[in-house]
Amino acid sequence: MTVESAQTDSFVRDRLPPKAQWPQFRYDLPEQRIPDQANLVSTLFGDAIAKGWSDRPMLRSPGQTLSYRQAEAEVNRICGVLLNERQLVPGNRVLLRGGNSIEMALAWLAVVKAGLIAVATMPLLRAKELDQIADKGEPALALCEAHLLSEMELVAQVKSGRLPVLVFGDARRADGLEVLSARQGAVYAGCPTAADDVALLAFTSGTTGVPKACVTTHREVLAACNAWPRHVLKANENDVVTGSPPLAFTFGLGGLLVFPMWAGASIYYPDGRYSPESMVRQMREHDVTICYTAPTFYRQMAPFMQSIGVPSLRISVSAGEALPDATRQLWKRATGLEMLDGIGGTEVFHIYISSAGADVRPGAIGKVVPGYIAKVVDDDDNELPRGTVGRLAMIGPTGCRYMHDERQTRYVTNGWNHPGDSFVQDEDGYFFYQARNDDMIVTAGYNVGGPEVEDCLLAHPAVAECGVVGKPDEARGTIIKAFVVLKPGHKGDEAMVKALQEHVKNSIAPYKYPREIEFLSALPRTETGKVQRFKLRQSA
Repeated sequence: MTVESAQTDSFVRDRLPPKAQWPQFRYDLPEQRIPDQANLVSTLFGDAIAKGWSDRPMLRSPGQTLSYRQAEAEVNRICGVLLNERQLVPGNRVLLRGGNSIEMALAWLAVVKAGLIAVATMPLLRAKELDQIADKGEPALALCEAHLLSEMELVAQVKSGRLPVLVFGDARRADGLEVLSARQGAVYAGCPTAADDVALLAFTSGTTGVPKACVTTHREVLAACNAWPRHVLKANENDVVTGSPPLAFTFGLGGLLVFPMWAGASIYYPDGRYSPESMVRQMREHDVTICYTAPTFYRQMAPFMQSIGVPSLRISVSAGEALPDATRQLWKRATGLEMLDGIGGTEVFHIYISSAGADVRPGAIGKVVPGYIAKVVDDDDNELPRGTVGRLAMIGPTGCRYMHDERQTRYVTNGWNHPGDSFVQDEDGYFFYQARNDDMIVTAGYNVGGPEVEDCLLAHPAVAECGVVGKPDEARGTIIKAFVVLKPGHKGDEAMVKALQEHVKNSIAPYKYPREIEFLSALPRTETGKVQRFKLRQSA
């Protein structure tokens, strides 16, 4: 049965790529076959009630705890503000600007439950970047956390009056979301969205410069809940989840809101900015069992995990960028835990290759997650023999659809999603990450993956972090250049250059050593923690 869209504003639907450019969508597992009428948030709360989780804690912060029942009531009240007071209609976009907080989580859930489209933005974005997102998404309203309001007020559409702003996170404001929502009813069934109605526009984090708007439906998120969380993560209602990825990033949205709700777990949001040490202390204090963050932050947390400890921690999830084996081993020595690695992407919502526990194989990200299929292909999409480096291609219940962007034809070919990564698959089905396709360095005829050289450099006791790129060279075509951040007490001089070069030569094939090393105080990163290698390449 075909269910008509409930989203009367067809702005996003009208800007989808032609169907010939869509990826294939597969629903091979029974649990990933979602009814044709489904609202993501109504389903998550409905399942929580049906499973007896109503009075279990859902959202936590240092000063507040909300049960599933209380959180749903707050979400329903915010829906009342959006639909009744602001008179938004399903399909309108709502720009959300906030950090990881209970208030931000409630606002996001309300937008989606009301049949609106969530356009969450990173807290550190400036007015120029917010302008780009507002120009592309044309939101009808912005919900902005009080302490982030100053930059929002500089956005052109806000200044011109075309984009009204409603502030949350300040209960004292007479015109704020909290005061307005308190006047609304606590009961609302949710917009009867079609499963294929759009739930969110997720903007890529910009490692390549210009962000893209990725369209994700209610069906895709619900199907994703029944893929990696069910078959690999295996969280449960007794888990307490925390981490650092922003809710505006799909890694954070899944790990720190949607997936815990699906499992009946509770989510702890630390207040404000935190350091590696304070994160470890809060994890210990609140009996955190699952942590999500990027490899760089795990490296920084490791010494505090060793000295302070978090006995309750049972799962550490790493994603967002390549996990160096040196970081995996450092974390394992500090905690006794095997890191749960994974590769996913904003375009396909979340993780589709991963392994946990006894299934972890050294150096591998893992196997394809049940419900997905993946292969390593050549430039013509022909599958390559096992053990051969090629491009990763995947299909599953989620897939890439950029909104009004010619780059769709580069990400999807022949129905397959191409995340832009080079991999090797072994005979047992394990996938070994080599590099981003544009990070594969060809030097004097040899193929060298930048992450392999980075992993080697990170094993040196003087190196805190590093990024490796190719630099054009007249004699060799390209040479390997490393940008290195040293640990305190080490000097970036010629002697250190020599020491690091010899370390690489003695650890991996000598042709892979960096012929140039430049020392930096910090690497350029996105807000999600990814190294912006395009900036390093520009610098090189």
